[in-house]
Amino acid sequence: MHDAPLLSLVIPVYNVAPYLRACFDSIQRLTPPVEEIIVVDDGSTDDCPAILAEYAEKMPQMRVIRQENGGLSAARNTGMKHATGKYLAFVDSDDFLAPAAYARPLERAEAEQLEMVIFNANFHFEGRQNDRAIYEAMPATGVISGDDWLRRRLQKNQLPHMVWMHLYRRDFLLNGGWQFVPGLIHEDVIWTTQVLLAAHRIAYEPNIAYFYRLPIRRFSSEQNQRRLEKIVASSVFNAHALEKLLTSRLIDDELQKLIRHQLVDGAFSVFHKLDQMPDHAARKSIISRLRQENWFGFLWQNASGLSQHRKIAKRYLRSFLAR
Repeated sequence: MHDAPLLSLVIPVYNVAPYLRACFDSIQRLTPPVEEIIVVDDGSTDDCPAILAEYAEKMPQMRVIRQENGGLSAARNTGMKHATGKYLAFVDSDDFLAPAAYARPLERAEAEQLEMVIFNANFHFEGRQNDRAIYEAMPATGVISGDDWLRRRLQKNQLPHMVWMHLYRRDFLLNGGWQFVPGLIHEDVIWTTQVLLAAHRIAYEPNIAYFYRLPIRRFSSEQNQRRLEKIVASSVFNAHALEKLLTSRLIDDELQKLIRHQLVDGAFSVFHKLDQMPDHAARKSIISRLRQENWFGFLWQNASGLSQHRKIAKRYLRSFLAR
């Protein structure tokens, strides 16, 4: 019987052929090498299957699972189901890794019996401007609880939810039974909040481990409308899911207030996306539906401070003028 791998990488892939080789080249350069790579081809229709076959021949630890297109959340869930490593990390297939990305996080996770290690990453602008660290000038932490980390980051209004900035102990994830919600955009928000609330021992490592690619994307008017509608629906879902999470756990009053403040701040993106919609009739219909569903009342109940309440009132009044 073989020992379980130390680390499993879960990599969803969907129509990212221009970036896929850079991603897997960076994985090949990792030190120490990764013992298990679970790739979920989520119904790619471009050259991704051929590129994956090419790398699978060179990387015996790589396993490719193909499924019908179900979105990023569904692909991550499939990858988690098949992973066998002691630790697990997610990689998005249009991004790439530093050679020692997981060396120090794994070392600390093992030595300090951590459920989760958070590390740093760069926004990568493909040469349009210099890369920029997501966490700037922040020192490593000792071992702290996940809710302490949440509290510290929310007090500074800086909580990136990206799951590819995390190393997880896999049995911690299995015991929690968490899944990504299929069909969502910004699916990391609920996942990261609930995982941190459950974690007793985490640490932060400041080294840049990951490079998050920010390409220039161009959409037709119809594509942009569909994209914005999906973001709005996902943001509304996330706001309600965060409130449900708060009512399902014992969380102290200060942290509850901080999470509710974040909930409302994140929900304001709904209005920004509505403003950007090219289809004015669809925008008016969505705003009308949000009023009927008491979206503004929901935000008002969760808001904290005069500034948030003023913004909600202003948006509520503007909603009657939508055209």
